[in-house]
Amino acid sequence: MSLKSFLRSFPLFAPLSESDYDLLLTDIQETPYQKGEYIFREGDPTEWFHIVKEGTVKCVKSSPDGRDMTLKILTPGDLFCCEASVFEGSVHPGCAKVLDGATILKIPKQRYLEILRRNPEMAMEVIQYLGERLREAQDNAKSLVFHRAEQRMASILVSLATKAGQPDPEGIRLQARLTRRDLADMAGLTVETATRIMGRLKAENIVIGKAKKIIICNLQALKVLANPPEEPNGESECNPILHQIDSQKT
Repeated sequence: MSLKSFLRSFPLFAPLSESDYDLLLTDIQETPYQKGEYIFREGDPTEWFHIVKEGTVKCVKSSPDGRDMTLKILTPGDLFCCEASVFEGSVHPGCAKVLDGATILKIPKQRYLEILRRNPEMAMEVIQYLGERLREAQDNAKSLVFHRAEQRMASILVSLATKAGQPDPEGIRLQARLTRRDLADMAGLTVETATRIMGRLKAENIVIGKAKKIIICNLQALKVLANPPEEPNGESECNPILHQIDSQKT
């Protein structure tokens, strides 16, 4: 797939004219990164919009004691740039770190904004995109407050399988090679609790493998765990085997 065709697959760039595409292609940079490299770090100036072309990237935030906390995983096709910070002109509030090697497309902020000013339809796509990111952040915050531990873990696994799962003879293999700490951070759990939940999921043959090579054997069962049916009293049902983990939410 050509670079122009790749960009055309994004709704954010679909309204562009041929001349604007050609202008964008003269400035865009295609940069390879090795495992463990940072694309940008917390506090760096926001000078680029980024798109994952190949590989996986994790967005991390440093804790006061210096530990990196994984916030989300980015896979091919994801646009990332700490969007609000780019438009505000502030610095990056977090880091982007490559998991297993990645190719990143980098678009200069000033060029992108220049093209945006000339294309009202593209501006509307950006507004819709930012709205979706805001809804995603609100859903994540709601999940951390109201959902049980196993619901949160199941939601993370369903999202990763849906976004970038690879067909496997035993089910769906997650493309991202995650550590137990990555999974725990994204679900808002301790490593110990995340490990126990994964152990229960394996016991039920819902998933197999280790954290760095997870295969989803029963995606439908995971979806039920992530969004359990409500009981008549309005409370969500909980898988009885996983219920004992529910009290350990942190």
